[in-house]
Amino acid sequence: MRTQRIHITGASGAGSTTLARAVATALGCPCHDSDDYFHRPSDPPYQTRRPLDERLRLMEAIFLPLPKWVLSGGGIGWGTIDRLFDLVVFLYVPAPARLERLRVREARHFGAEALAPGGGRHAEFEAFLDWAAHYDDGTREGRSSANQLAALEKLTCPVLRLEGERPIAEWVEAVVAAAA
Repeated sequence: MRTQRIHITGASGAGSTTLARAVATALGCPCHDSDDYFHRPSDPPYQTRRPLDERLRLMEAIFLPLPKWVLSGGGIGWGTIDRLFDLVVFLYVPAPARLERLRVREARHFGAEALAPGGGRHAEFEAFLDWAAHYDDGTREGRSSANQLAALEKLTCPVLRLEGERPIAEWVEAVVAAAA
């Protein structure tokens, strides 16, 4: 069986998880989200980071040895997994569209009332949106356009860059064709 280990990444709200799930379905392989490895389980979620060595051990135990998988989200520069990618897809969507997607996603996940002024997650939500809004200018700690593009340059596998908003089926077709 040919290996197809694909990593789909981009800014929060770019659609990397949605695209990764659709590509995994098209290829008939498992899909994994880097947030599930980057953060320890918590309630509320995404509060505690796992150390890199722990992330890698967990991923190694669950899916990295498999010949086919799709990983969404962060993960480039996480040490040894960079050498496992057969294809990396960098998805870029302009900030206004990403921020609107994040508003919808977070309201669906946590409830609109929790995110509204006075809600239990309002301050955290506003801080998250502020962080996500600065992806392009890189003025916040963490994932940014500049550091992701620099990391892409260091990869030895092919990199497919997809930009803008297109129907998911078009992006899936492009990724599957690039992975063939």
